Amino acid sequence: MTDLVPNHHAHYRQFSGAFGYLAGLTMILGRGRDARLVAGIADLDETDHLVDIGCGPGTAARLAARQGARVTGIDPAEPMLRLARLLTRFRRPVGEIEWIRAGAERLTLPDDSVTVCWSLAAVHHWPDLDAGLSEVRRVLTSGGTFIALEKRTPPGATGIASHGWTPGQAEALAAMLLEHGFGSAEVSNHELGRRRVVTVTGRT
Repeated sequence: MTDLVPNHHAHYRQFSGAFGYLAGLTMILGRGRDARLVAGIADLDETDHLVDIGCGPGTAARLAARQGARVTGIDPAEPMLRLARLLTRFRRPVGEIEWIRAGAERLTLPDDSVTVCWSLAAVHHWPDLDAGLSEVRRVLTSGGTFIALEKRTPPGATGIASHGWTPGQAEALAAMLLEHGFGSAEVSNHELGRRRVVTVTGRT
């Protein structure tokens, strides 16, 4: 059923040009709580190599680097990466960050080279979900973790309100993780002040 497809905004392409910079600026504010939540789930430390897929202006990537992790921020939109590089110059973290222009379906990283992957409010935009999950599974080490976070949306939502996941879409992604060789997949709901989010956590 189309209403259960987790990448239901796969054809949304408004992150380039001037609009991309505007969208990136709006993502700087209000994403800190999301970043702290997934960092806590991942239990990051200096032994981790984290890949942030759809990193946007880099809020969560910089948080991970401040915790000592080696970080690779990946985004297909050049405006997002330019903002991420610029903001990192002014908010230089402790750990190492590399920025790569790429999509989830081609991570350009070696097999079994990453301990944690996460994607915040981005999986619903991935063009090819099967290819993206295959890439995530390929680059993760044994015992690695993948975390997808999205805003919780009610069934039938339209417009901006639909940019997130219904309960059915979150459960559908969890089922896909098992199909792609993850050992476990867990759906959790969270209240971050007024913001209601859902995470799907897969472990290899």
